[in-house]
Amino acid sequence: MRLDAGLVFLSDSRTNAGVDAISTFRKMTVFEREGDRVMVLLTAGNLAISQTVRQVLTEARDNPRSLWTARDMFEAATIVGEAVREVYDRDAAALAKAHIDFNVSIIFGGQIGAERPRLFNVYAAGNFIEATPENCYFQIGEAKYGKPIIDRVVTPGLPLDEAAKCALISMDSTLKSNISVGLPLDLLVYEADSLRVTRFVAIDEENPYFAMIRSTWGKRLRQVFAEIDDPDWEAHPEAAHPLRREGHPSIAVEPVRIAPPVADAPPAPKRAPEPTLEQVSTIQRVAGGSQKPH
Repeated sequence: MRLDAGLVFLSDSRTNAGVDAISTFRKMTVFEREGDRVMVLLTAGNLAISQTVRQVLTEARDNPRSLWTARDMFEAATIVGEAVREVYDRDAAALAKAHIDFNVSIIFGGQIGAERPRLFNVYAAGNFIEATPENCYFQIGEAKYGKPIIDRVVTPGLPLDEAAKCALISMDSTLKSNISVGLPLDLLVYEADSLRVTRFVAIDEENPYFAMIRSTWGKRLRQVFAEIDDPDWEAHPEAAHPLRREGHPSIAVEPVRIAPPVADAPPAPKRAPEPTLEQVSTIQRVAGGSQKPH
């Protein structure tokens, strides 16, 4: 999250290659030169690709062009993208032969010198986008379960501690619904212009604050759910369809119905069989014989 007061980063540490191949690898990497720059890298996707990208960035420390020499965060994000492309150029063809996608996603953020803190989402192609006041956070990996609380709560003016609490609630929702995400978590809260890491914690099952969040959030959700009125179908005529939108009388109030199989339907009345030619001829003769001459 990129906020007016700084940055918040949170990652889990579970990787899996199936339900019987679950491991723990930390997905947050910090590049810090106190008083000069703090940069944080979060990764998701193929673990081998993620680790190789990180190694490329780490080994470039003595190069004239590296994260340690970047003049601003945009240049640093460009260097991260170049590292992704370097790994792609080296490994993508071999991965494709093994029918493996080149799958990596990166969140990269921090502050260099007097520049404001910035946050980027780097894609597998090495290109990236930057967080804005209108969209001040990014999620990578398993994002859908934890997204709603962030969408409802996070704005650029949110204090850092409240943003950290929101991030942990978001992660708890994901942990609850997806076994591919797991503890321990890495949480880093960066205060703008500090140019050093002052608030970092690794969170496991024994962490009392996270245990409180998991318990309290579940209880409060059930409490709020119970306090919301149930649909009232029978109270009075105008409430017979409480979910029908006001001002839209054309919306159907009956479901789409599928007719039952023919075997279950009432038998249709039998039609009289069509007369044969011989029967038609006999009828005509009888009819003709009954007419009187004039």
